Amino acid sequence: MNYFRNIAVWSALASLASCVCGRSAEWVVYEGKSGPGQGKHIVFLSGDEEYRSEQSLPMLAKILAVRHGFKCTVLFPINPADGTIDPVTLTNIPGMSALDSADLCVMALRFRELPDEQMKHFVDYLNRGKPIIALRTSTHAFAYDHDKQSPYAKYDWRSKEWPGGFGQQVLGETWVDHHGSHGKESTAGVINPPHKDHPILRGVADLWAPTDVYTVAHLPSDATVLVLGEVLKGMRPTDSPVDGPKNNPLMPVVWLRTYQGSKILTTTMGAAVDLENEDLRRLIVNAAYWATGMADKIPAKADVAYVGEYKPLWFGFGKFAKGVKPDDLELKSDR
Repeated sequence: MNYFRNIAVWSALASLASCVCGRSAEWVVYEGKSGPGQGKHIVFLSGDEEYRSEQSLPMLAKILAVRHGFKCTVLFPINPADGTIDPVTLTNIPGMSALDSADLCVMALRFRELPDEQMKHFVDYLNRGKPIIALRTSTHAFAYDHDKQSPYAKYDWRSKEWPGGFGQQVLGETWVDHHGSHGKESTAGVINPPHKDHPILRGVADLWAPTDVYTVAHLPSDATVLVLGEVLKGMRPTDSPVDGPKNNPLMPVVWLRTYQGSKILTTTMGAAVDLENEDLRRLIVNAAYWATGMADKIPAKADVAYVGEYKPLWFGFGKFAKGVKPDDLELKSDR
């Protein structure tokens, strides 16, 4: 527990320094413009070392705020020493109390071990039956390597007490393995014919991601699979499918389920470069409408044009942009 007391003290000192020095907050808020999302609050949780969620989630938040009217708060893993966005800091996501007023949580986490006072806001949110959109490594969002006595240690992806932890119990799957060859075999999204008319798939026709298909081995029978992942031979959308058992049967890559009243959408796609695909962005925007009770307001073809520039870095460890602070990501002008 001393480890986490030190983290908490460090974080408090960083917040105090922010106030004293006039530095902005450790998160960013995009206020909703006009649109159906007016009055709804989405909180985005970024925190993975590999797939650049610190880039992708602000991009999605800006689209949902400016194009669709949602208020969007984006939280980041913050290095307490200098206030920069640091995906390698596994133990600090300031601003988790934003979930107390959230209508939707969009998460892209990997192996986080948050102090109890931060994690409590997430667990309370889930226990209120609120919806979640979970991207890529969120199937293994939490790993308790230090404080195994935490009341939230069961959320660990390796949990025996709660088999598979948060991922398997809530989302429907934990980390199993790469099914496609990582960095060599990309993914074509194949819409599952029985659910082609689901509102989340409205206007969605051409799904492709440079990241690979994940193995899905524990998906419960109550899950509704919207999209299946076809493993391609290379890293271009025009590459042909791999022959053999990797594509027989196809693995789920987008599915829905409910957990104690919480509406859940999980996709094992969702790296920052995956979201350069227009229809994957559209699927996530549609899902935000669906999750917040507005499926009937999903446009025929939702506007998912970028707000400002979006040039995501390629996935991989140690490749994140260093020295970036949340205030660097604020919208500089209305668009």
